Amino acid sequence: MLKQCEGSHAVAATVALCRPEVICAYPISPQTHIVEGLSEMVRDGTLPGCEFINVESEFAALSVAIGSSAAGARSYTATASQGLLYMAEAVWNASGLGLPIVMTLANRAIGAPINIWNDHTDSMSMRDAGWIQLFAENNQEAADLHIQAFRLAEEVSLPIMVCMDGFILTHAYEGVDIPTQEQVDAYLPPYEPRQVLDPRDPVSIGAMVGPEAFTEVRYLAHAKQMQALELIPQLAAEFQQKFGRDSGGLIRQYRMEDADTVVIALGSVLGTIKDTIDDLRDEGHKIGVLGITSFRPFPLTEIRDAVSHVRRVVVVEKCFAVGIGGIVSRDVRSAMRNRPQPLYCVVAGLGGRAITKDSLHQLFMTAIDDKLEPLTFLDLDWNAVNRELERERLTRRSGPIAENLLRDLGVVAARVG
Repeated sequence: MLKQCEGSHAVAATVALCRPEVICAYPISPQTHIVEGLSEMVRDGTLPGCEFINVESEFAALSVAIGSSAAGARSYTATASQGLLYMAEAVWNASGLGLPIVMTLANRAIGAPINIWNDHTDSMSMRDAGWIQLFAENNQEAADLHIQAFRLAEEVSLPIMVCMDGFILTHAYEGVDIPTQEQVDAYLPPYEPRQVLDPRDPVSIGAMVGPEAFTEVRYLAHAKQMQALELIPQLAAEFQQKFGRDSGGLIRQYRMEDADTVVIALGSVLGTIKDTIDDLRDEGHKIGVLGITSFRPFPLTEIRDAVSHVRRVVVVEKCFAVGIGGIVSRDVRSAMRNRPQPLYCVVAGLGGRAITKDSLHQLFMTAIDDKLEPLTFLDLDWNAVNRELERERLTRRSGPIAENLLRDLGVVAARVG
């Protein structure tokens, strides 16, 4: 049923259709509306057979999900930003134990300084923790990916983060086709856990493993991610057959057939990029878009094949590793090893900064002319940055960089005490 609703409410409704048995949550913006919606459904009986557990922290939320999943319950939670960092130990434990937990990550920047707006710093901070990470372009895909995530998690016995851009998607109202319970049941079978904690047959999980076996355990986690790499396209194809729409998969190509230049990105910025590419196509430029849905496992072969015919690659990403550069770009560069095409990394939208069509148009034209720097920060205020760097050079001390820079940018910071 097509419904005009907030992205968070669409995800809550879809997660409910997946028949979770335990939902544990600690609210943190911008994921709060998701778990609020689910709690209301549990309270009023719309979501029967489910226990909603209020916890005292994000660490507790995932810890409860680990316990409930290990006990054989289909388990779900959600978080964002600092909340994900607070549950970091549990994030690694969940994947190490091979538990099929599904967690919505409403992507949000990590401070300091405090910032509640969108970028991908949070999910990238846990990219090596062993979770599958799927990124939604729009709210329809965010809803659809949760259905596929429960199926995939339970087939490979790995936890999955479904990443949707905070506020940009979670709080945006769009038309979303909410499936029926019958449709979801036909695609997602009842949960049959591979391991169950039973008081009548006690066992230990997560026990100490010495050097003689730890490498093998980690390799098995990698092997299951490689299994997921094969399963994701299959489950997306089955989803399309049953639900009548193409959603999910490893990568999504747009106007790539004859492209000389390809722009690679993930998340909601793909919509703005596609609009910009349409304008450039009208101007006669051969440019296309490659959207990454599955960031972990990373589709090396698929990306390598998709860009084999292009002259240049531009990666637009909402995150970067301080001291080295782009995160997504480095993985794309791995896919392009031994290929002659130049790769340009563009860091954009950090902390929720708007990524406009005008800025993208100018950026892509510079790339087409092969005049783009290998690492570019879109719309960076160089005057403010250079003033602060000069101040640091003159004083020869680290100093309150953030405070001075914010003052230069006209941002007023409230002081406490």
